[in-house]
Amino acid sequence: MAEHHTEPWYPTAAYLYTLHLDGLALAWEYLRRNPDYRLDWLRRRRRSDTAHRWGLRLLEDPKLDARDAHPAWFPDHDGVLQLYPDADPPMDAIVFSFWSLPGSKCLIHDGKRLMLVLRWPGYSLRLAIAPGLADGMAFAYAIRACAQLQGLAAMLQQLATAADATPAAAASVRPSLSALQELHTLQALDAALAGASLREIAEGLFGEDAAADWYSDGGLRSKVRRLVQRGDALMRGGYRRLAQLPPLEKGRSASSADRP
Repeated sequence: MAEHHTEPWYPTAAYLYTLHLDGLALAWEYLRRNPDYRLDWLRRRRRSDTAHRWGLRLLEDPKLDARDAHPAWFPDHDGVLQLYPDADPPMDAIVFSFWSLPGSKCLIHDGKRLMLVLRWPGYSLRLAIAPGLADGMAFAYAIRACAQLQGLAAMLQQLATAADATPAAAASVRPSLSALQELHTLQALDAALAGASLREIAEGLFGEDAAADWYSDGGLRSKVRRLVQRGDALMRGGYRRLAQLPPLEKGRSASSADRP
């Protein structure tokens, strides 16, 4: 419909940034759309138990998308690399040097310690800086014991490679099918939350020509319906899987079981 061309959810270009998000960033994109979470933010219920219910240490502003928001997940994702002062460093130990780290940097205090988020073309890395570690001190890496050792090796390789030479620009590969699915899911979810019909969502995602045979036996209607249902499920708790958070527990809040 012509009147929907000006809706925020209609232009697919507005969602292109989601093609490059990792699981933690995608988890935030779904959580920040949850109406109950947005209500908690508006009420400024900043107590830790309120944030913990959503899988966060502190509530984050839902107006900020994953490019600007830095939610502090609770508990930490296995991919968070922890930095500690080296208690017995060798003579040639590498020292912690904030400004020599690659990419754009965001330093946040999550209520417990400093978190450093590094982003450069094609990569992102999250570091937890232990109290006592200062610039110029020798340091050691640590990772949760349950994490895969090859995952640690991959993160260290990313950091070492980027530290040597961070390119001014990087060519992007063709988006994967899973990345495109997340883009379409978020766009469909926003449209559904705005009150758009399934056909209007199809026109926004796939174009008016693709939606021209809406009443035929084609599968476009069911595809759009699945995208909306998937987005709603991720928004109402499924995001926890993306952030490696424990599943919701049924208990005292049985009446609000759909809420984290």
